Amino acid sequence: MRPPCSAELDREDARPYFVWDQAVTVAGVRRALREGSESERLEWTARILREARFDDVWRFLEVSDVVARWPALERRLGRRRAFWRWILERWRVDGLV
Repeated sequence: MRPPCSAELDREDARPYFVWDQAVTVAGVRRALREGSESERLEWTARILREARFDDVWRFLEVSDVVARWPALERRLGRRRAFWRWILERWRVDGLV
């Protein structure tokens, strides 16, 4: 039985609310983003962008990583693609990225 999902993303042993289908902890997600293959990092980055709340995204990702991987990420974002495209474009116009 998997432990319940949690919004307590400061706890490394918590299971993040945006990972309901795998038994992985906050520490496991961070490790995959840091040490995984490029394919694994893309999958985790896309999942976070699709499923996590906007403020929580930045607990795991750096804007520079999202911008650098955007061409490979965009097609993996499903219903959230337009939102992230808009955000990145606004940040570019405003000179933030």
